[in-house]
This record gives sequence, C-alpha cells and structure tokens, in this order.
Amino acid sequence: MPRPAHDTSAENGTSGTWTATLFRLVPAIDSLRAYSWRTLQADTLAGLTVGAVAVPQAMAYAQIIGLPPQYGLYTAIVMTAIGALLDSSKQLINGPTNAISIAVLSALVVSGDGDRVSNAILLALLVGSVQLGIALLRLGDLTRFISHGVIVGFTLGAAVLLIMDQLKNLLGLPAMGTGHDHFLKRFWLTIKDIDLTHRSTLLVGLAAVVLALALRGVNRWLRIHIPELLTAVIGSAAIVWYWGLDEQGVKVVGHMPAGLPSFQWPDITWPRVQQFAGASVTIALLGLLEAIAMAKAIAAKTRQKLDINQQCLSEAVANVGGSLFQCFPGSGSLTRSNINQQAGAQTQWSGIICAAAVALVVWKLADYAYYIPKSALAGILILSAQRLVDWGQLRYYFRTTRFDAWIVALTAISAVAVSVEFCVIIGVLLSFVLYVPRAARMHLTELVISDDRTVRERVATDVPCGKVRIFNLEGELFFGAASELEHHLEHIERVAKEGARVLVLRVKRIRNPDAVCLEILDHFATRMRDARVAVVMCGVRADLMKVLRASGVVQHVGADHMFVFQETGTVWSSTLGAIRFAYEMIGDDTCGRCPRCRQLAGDAKEWSYSI
Repeated sequence: MPRPAHDTSAENGTSGTWTATLFRLVPAIDSLRAYSWRTLQADTLAGLTVGAVAVPQAMAYAQIIGLPPQYGLYTAIVMTAIGALLDSSKQLINGPTNAISIAVLSALVVSGDGDRVSNAILLALLVGSVQLGIALLRLGDLTRFISHGVIVGFTLGAAVLLIMDQLKNLLGLPAMGTGHDHFLKRFWLTIKDIDLTHRSTLLVGLAAVVLALALRGVNRWLRIHIPELLTAVIGSAAIVWYWGLDEQGVKVVGHMPAGLPSFQWPDITWPRVQQFAGASVTIALLGLLEAIAMAKAIAAKTRQKLDINQQCLSEAVANVGGSLFQCFPGSGSLTRSNINQQAGAQTQWSGIICAAAVALVVWKLADYAYYIPKSALAGILILSAQRLVDWGQLRYYFRTTRFDAWIVALTAISAVAVSVEFCVIIGVLLSFVLYVPRAARMHLTELVISDDRTVRERVATDVPCGKVRIFNLEGELFFGAASELEHHLEHIERVAKEGARVLVLRVKRIRNPDAVCLEILDHFATRMRDARVAVVMCGVRADLMKVLRASGVVQHVGADHMFVFQETGTVWSSTLGAIRFAYEMIGDDTCGRCPRCRQLAGDAKEWSYSI
C-alpha cells in the first residue's frame, strides 16, 4: 500500500517565518543575500581604515574614564562586532565614544567609591538593560518626532567640536583636561600657544591629510579604489619609523597591551545597582540619541531606510553583551561612523571587519601599530569632520524658515558651548518649545451662503444671516490650544448676542481633542443652551463623536444636533444637512437679509461649496 505524501507546506511556512525573523533581527545576515566580492572588498577596506583610527581612540576614551587602556580596546572589539550584527544602519560603528565616556566618568566620580573598573562594567550592563526595555516597548519610534534640523545642528556642532579638540594633536601641543568644559579652554590655549608648535608633528599630520586628499583625487580621476585614509595612516607611520621621528618628539600611539577580552560576569549587587540606576537611565538615553542622530545623518546621505527600534535593540545588546566581556558603556561613534561611510563601507560587515582588525592588532600587531602618529590621526579626523557637514543641506535649512534656522543654529552652538552629549536633548527641547505654539494655533473662519446659494468663506462685503451663523473651526484640540480656543468661542458668543438663534460649528478638521479643550467646549455649549441659542455641530468624525459623547458635550448640545461626517464621497453632506436643519429650526423667524432667508423654498441639495 503506497504511503501518503508528506505535506511540507506547514514546515516550509514555519521555516520561512524563522528566516524572515532572523533577517529582521540580524540585518548583517540579511545583507549577505546580495553580497558580492566587490562589496567584500569595499567593506574590508573601510573596516581596516576605521580599525586604524579605533585603536588609539579606544585607548584614549578609556583614559578619559580613568581605566587601563585595554578596556577601551575590549569595548572597541566586542561592542563594535555585536552592534554591527544587529545595526539597522549599514555604516554606523558602535563602541567607545567621547560623549558617553565623559558621561560615564561623571557617574563614576559622583559614586566616589568601589573599584572603577567593575563599576564601569556594571554600568554597561545597566545601560544596556534600560535600552533593551526601550527597544522591547518600541519607544524608539518616538524619535521620529525629532526635527531633522536637530540632526543637522548636531553634525555641525560635533564637527566643530571635533576640529577644536584635535588641533592640539595636529600641532603637537600637550593635552589638557578630559571633560567637555575644557574644550573651549583647550582651543584657546591651542591658538595662544601656536608658536610652540612642534614642526615635525605638524608636518606629519599635514602630510597625512595631503596624501588622503591626493588619493581621493586619483580615485575619482582613474575610477579606482585605493584606500585613501588607511594608506595615509600607514604612510605617516612609515615616515615616523624610517626617520625615527618618535625619538624627536613626534607623539605616537605607543605600546599597547596584548590580549583579547574574556568572558566574565559583572559584579552585580543590589546596592550598586541602586547606586547607578539614575545614571544608567541618563547614559542610556544619551547613547540612543547619539547613535540614532548619527545613523540618521548617515542615512540622509546614503538614502537608506532605518528601523529605529532595531537600532535601539542593537545598542542595547551591544552594551549588555559588552558588559559580559569587560567593556564599559558605548554608543554609535561620530568619527568612526563618518570615516566608515567615507571609506566606502557598503554593509554592516565593515563594522565586524573593523572589530576583527582591532582584535588582530591587539593580539598580534601591537608592535607595528606603535609608530602610528597621533598628528596623522588628528589630521584625518579633522578632514572627516569637514566632510561630515553637508554644506548644501546646511544652506538649505538656513534659507528656508526661521524655525529651521534657529533649531540648527542653537543645537550646533549648544554642542560647543554646553556639551555634545546634551546638544541633541537641547535641540529636541527647542523643537518642542518652538513647535508647540505653532501646533496650538486654531483657525476660525465664518461661512456664509452667497446670492448664488454657494456656501463659502465670508469676505468683508458679505452680509451674514442674522439668525443662523456658520463657523468653521480647525486645528489641534489639545491643552496648548486652550487659550486660542477660548478666544474663538468668546468671539462666537459675541456674535450670538447680535440676535442669532442657531450656531452651526463645522469641526471636520478638529484633531486630537484632550480633556482641557473638551471641557472648554462643554462649558461653551452649556452657556449657549442657557442663552437659548442652539448649537449644531457638523463634520463630526466618528472618533471625535466618541470623545464628545464620553465628555458630555453631546448631552449638552443634543444628540439630534450632531451631524456625523460620513466618508462616502459626499464630502459636504453633513454640513449641508446641518445648515438645512438650522433653517428648519428658525421656521418663519427669518432675518430677511441673507439669500437663504429670502429663498426658504429652495432645496439644500442645490447648494454648492467653494471652501
């Protein structure tokens, strides 16, 4: 007897669902479906270029916090690799950053006790946990309400700050301080002491910049892909090694500790969790804003689509995973992401290659990285900062509206004058401060029926009906508009005192009502009822009707006085019905002035609108 065929449709469906979920949660794997040798070449060159910058940066950021340099390298390996696997952005590079390192330093200094290394690692776990909660609750979508002008201002301010901070390395001047409040002071001392510049240091840095620019021109001219930034770093290191410039005062990366990060549980105790809870929330939000701002800035150039909640998830897992391998908190890096994008990275695998390159350097090539001059890295960072700013877009924002110009300018200024980690928050607050008054504007227009029986907006020469007054009210009906709503309703009340018997309110374009404005509308309806003036509401959408009924407005206006908007193609049906109903209410008590009162025998179906 033949065996029945095995039905695999359900299995195939399950397999397809798992595959789709995997591709969505791990975008780096999804990118492999269209991967090619050319893409691998581009990602490899970009990853190696970023790795050359990541090594000294990671060591410097660890020193900002007061940790041994190897912990910065661990963070640059583990967080960069995990983040790249899960990143929605194809070019964003995760790991230690200047802004987050300063915030971590502040949190550790405030705590004042305990081992700084274990505290920093625990802080990474707490920061990642907060970010994981944000990702799971899908709160990352709230960032879509951040004006793009904030992103433009952020990139401009961060670029200026980066240039100011790197001038000391380019000119060979001694570093001073680590906090943001020292940036302006360092910049002033750099300009003041420019006559003390170490010429060899400056020449090496400028040589790296010139070589990078020259190779960029060659690439464009010959349409080839020489890794300009990586070649500039290697070339400057070769110059220092060949002429022994490190012995003549040119600062180099120097000796690096060997060894890769190992798995180790963070030291978790409840008192320490409580101690760092507040700081972890702040750093988590700053990290997400920094990463999302950078991802959006890159996406604006590459025209790629971002999944913000996926981006939040990548930051969360990178911090949690990093804490298990002796990493301190990190985020999306401004400088390394920018270099990655400019170096030609095509997918998230450039970040994984970058992490592998840092691991290889730490493990096997530490001696060869010794000769990389800090001035060359500073020159490349300054060059990258200049390229970071989209000057055409910047001019566009300053040319369009004062609202956009203020957002961009104040965000950029706050990055330099306050701090780069808080400038995005300041920009967001400014967006709301400047936007809410605009959103709170409500518009009131009076409608009339003209001699040709067309319902349209009233002009100065129109004589309105003395018995039925028609108004169109539109805008956001939330607490910010309460004052303006009261002003408009007071105007309608004054009109009603001129002898009107019926007020027709068209509310089709009323949106997002809240309790404050609904109470104002309810009190208005009550006062009109007491004054024996009927209120008829038309264009009422189903969602608005539900709220009006729940708030008691329908009870005070009267259910038969509510004309619900029906999306059936007859756009003006509820308004026409309300006006016809209003004239039926007044009966023979006409004003004798308006065309409707002179032609009561007319049919409302013959009316038309030009609103």
